[in-house]
Amino acid sequence: MSEQNKPVLEVKGLQTYFKTDAGIVKAVDGVSFTVHEGETIGLVGESGCGKSVTNLSIMRLVPSPPGKIVGGEVLYEGRDIMKMSEKELRSIRGNNISMIFQDPMTSLNPFLKISTQMIETICLHQNLSKKEAREKAIKMLAEVGIPSPEKRIDCYPHQFSGGMRQRVMIAMALSCNAKVLIADEPTTALDVTIQAQILELIQKINKKFKTAVILITHDLGVVAGMCDNVCVMYAGRIVEQAPTEELYAAPSHPYTQGLIASVPRMDESDKAKRLFSIEGQPPNVIDLPPCCPFHPRCHKKIGICEHMYPPVKQLSETHTCACWLHASEEEIKKAEEEVKKNG
Repeated sequence: MSEQNKPVLEVKGLQTYFKTDAGIVKAVDGVSFTVHEGETIGLVGESGCGKSVTNLSIMRLVPSPPGKIVGGEVLYEGRDIMKMSEKELRSIRGNNISMIFQDPMTSLNPFLKISTQMIETICLHQNLSKKEAREKAIKMLAEVGIPSPEKRIDCYPHQFSGGMRQRVMIAMALSCNAKVLIADEPTTALDVTIQAQILELIQKINKKFKTAVILITHDLGVVAGMCDNVCVMYAGRIVEQAPTEELYAAPSHPYTQGLIASVPRMDESDKAKRLFSIEGQPPNVIDLPPCCPFHPRCHKKIGICEHMYPPVKQLSETHTCACWLHASEEEIKKAEEEVKKNG
C-alpha cells in the first residue's frame, strides 16, 4: 500500500455498551470503517442509531459509568487509541483528532472569552508562547470567516450568533492542524443560509488542509453533496457501506432504500405523490434478540430475518450490505437449519 493510500483512522469492530437498570444497551455493536487523508465519510441514520456514540468512542469520551467500550480497535496512523495511556490520549485528542460538537453554546464556556479558550488549546498542544498562540488564534478565526478577528477574539460566546459560534468551534478544532475532524451534526439549530455556509466551510477546510472528515448527519442531501463514502447505521451497526455515488445509484438495504425514497426530489414528475415513509420506530436496543433489528419495519423481510442477524455481503469491491436478501439460498438454508437445531 502506498503512503498516500494509507488510512489515517481505522475503526475495527468497535463495541460500546451502557449498563442500565433495564438491561445492557448495545449503543455501538461491531462498527468498522476506514478514513483516508482528505476523505469525507458520512455516518447517517435515524436518531438513536449510534452515530454520536461511535464518534465519542473514537475520542474515548464516553461517560463511564454507565458507558463502557467493551471491544474493538481504533487505529490512528497504526496506533490503537483504545490502548493509549491518558497522557498519550491527551496528546492525540484535540491535537490530531478534533471534534465539532452539535451545540456550540454548550461546548464553549460562557464565562471565558474566546481568546482564553483558543489560546489555552493552542499552548497545550503546539508548545507556543501566549503571544504566538494568540496570533495563530486570530489567523484561524480569519480563516473561518470571522470578521475583524483581532477584535472579536476578546468577545464572550454570547456575543456571537449561532453560526459564528459554530465557526469558532471549527477554528478551535483546526488550530492544532488536526488530521481528522469529527463533525457531529454541525448545522443543528442553525438556519438554512448559515447551514450552507458552515458546510461549505468544512468542505473548504477538507480540500485546503487535506483533513479527513467524519460527518455525522441525518440529512441525505448534505451527504450527497459532501461525502466520498457513506456508512448507514441502524441499531448500533453499519447495515450498508459504499461510495456515495454507488449508494445513491443502487441502495441495497431496505433501510437505505427507505431513507433515500423519503427525500423529496426536484425531478419528480408527480408533485402530488406522497413521500415514502418507513413505518414504525427504531428498536429498543436493550437486550436485542439475535435477529435483523430492522425486520419489524421491513416490507421485504423473509422468514430468517426474524431469527438471525444477516451476514455482511460484499456486493462490489467498495460496497457492503448486511441483509438476508443478498445471501445465497445455501446460506439461508444453512441458517434456517441452525435456528431449527437451536430451537
